[in-house]
Amino acid sequence: MLQFIRRRRWIWIPLLIVALLLLPLIRPTIFLMRIAMLDRDERRPLPPGFADDVSRLNVTHVAELWNMPNGSDAEQQLRDLLARARRLKLHVSIAGARHSMGGQTIYADGIQINMLPYHQMSLDEQQNLLQVQAGALWADVIPYLDQHQRSVSVMQASNSFSVGGSLSVNCHGWQPNRPPIASTVDSFRIMLADGSILHCSRSENPQLFSAALGGYGLFGIILDARLRVVPNERYRMQQWVMPTDHFLTAWESHVDKSTDIGMALGRLSVVPDNFLNEAILYTFTHAPDADGKLPPLSDVGLNTISRLMFRGQYDSDYGKQLRWESETMLLKHFASEFYSRNQLLNQSAETLANRSADSTDILHEYFIPRANLLDFVARLRKIIPQNHGNLLNLTLRDVRTDPDTLLRYADRDMIAAVMLFNQPLTPDAEARSRQMTQQLIDAAIACGGRYYLPYRLAATPQQFAQAYPQSQQFFELKRHYDPGELFQNEMYVKYGAPSADKSLLTPSTLPASR
Repeated sequence: MLQFIRRRRWIWIPLLIVALLLLPLIRPTIFLMRIAMLDRDERRPLPPGFADDVSRLNVTHVAELWNMPNGSDAEQQLRDLLARARRLKLHVSIAGARHSMGGQTIYADGIQINMLPYHQMSLDEQQNLLQVQAGALWADVIPYLDQHQRSVSVMQASNSFSVGGSLSVNCHGWQPNRPPIASTVDSFRIMLADGSILHCSRSENPQLFSAALGGYGLFGIILDARLRVVPNERYRMQQWVMPTDHFLTAWESHVDKSTDIGMALGRLSVVPDNFLNEAILYTFTHAPDADGKLPPLSDVGLNTISRLMFRGQYDSDYGKQLRWESETMLLKHFASEFYSRNQLLNQSAETLANRSADSTDILHEYFIPRANLLDFVARLRKIIPQNHGNLLNLTLRDVRTDPDTLLRYADRDMIAAVMLFNQPLTPDAEARSRQMTQQLIDAAIACGGRYYLPYRLAATPQQFAQAYPQSQQFFELKRHYDPGELFQNEMYVKYGAPSADKSLLTPSTLPASR
């Protein structure tokens, strides 16, 4: 009997060791399984005659939704539409992928032009210039360029945006030591309110070139553009984890002083017990293959687990802790050794999108002079918890001085702080978010910075004017090129329209029943 017990003991000891080793995996496994079970697409389709954007907070009645044609007579059809709009006294707004969040692509009871069908492109390989129509998504552009061993020079961190939309907000990316996308534009064509088409570059119609890039569709309809492209390259990812106070030193050492960095970004911890106190720096270093081969344009992997980790944060402090630990301790063991530039850029925003019927995710972005970044982060540590902001993500990116656009946010070298907040779809949550956003804008201005304009229109007119002192000139030029104010959107209504009674311009929205 004693011998039998001893034999059984030697069986149970390994099983106990295995159980102890697996114990740390039980909670995260159960947690992620719960998130997977709850992760359903509950977003509701819009009723006919209404427009919205990705925020799901701007449901607005429009007179007409008009799809830009893609045939040989597309420009004439567009010209006829504008003539009809002028005759019927209807205003026009311009939409692409609709990733703005404050009605920048919408005007109540107006005509909304959907540019997405207008997406042809060609490449001049000798000059490295991509000729592309404004409705093309980066998801269309990147595979096309990949076939020609080229890549986009500057764009956002997702391929879900349209080229025209990116030019209209003058986006920036996570390509270090680079100004915003306007710096890559060789020229573009734009249709004005009277149907005429102008060719714009730094030497031809330079005033309109400067105003329409980052002009939010208020000057006319950008038809197509010639963009400078760069070679596709192979990169190796490196990661450093550090206290936030050391982030700028690490950036200077690993990015500024290196000539081999193709992409770089930082991320700060949003874990409540360690809020914004720890940072990760990611760099992607040139690592050419001896045979010149590049990784194929395929999924970089881990999308399912990345989504579950990300979505698990929205109502759980544990979820935020789990995501941070997975990034700081596990990612380097599971990530690919090499990536192509196009692989890194070819990621869809839908991978991490909020699909809940009860909440939405709202982007904020602030541009801070590098010397004042830590001061700004210290202010964030107070403002966000005081307002019960549910911060899901904060990344840091390098943006160099923008010499090209009038309504510029980078009037000097800046660090962009990109934040994503989860917000219930209720009037109370929107009011709290507006209050927090106004405090964050004040903090950015106090630190010598600015806020980005494609998101919620929470800023007061005074804050807008303070952050963008060139805005008066911008709106005067808008009325010079569009004297009948044919092109309108909700941003112009709030900050630029000269009408004394702006209440007449309030959008017609659905009741707050969602």
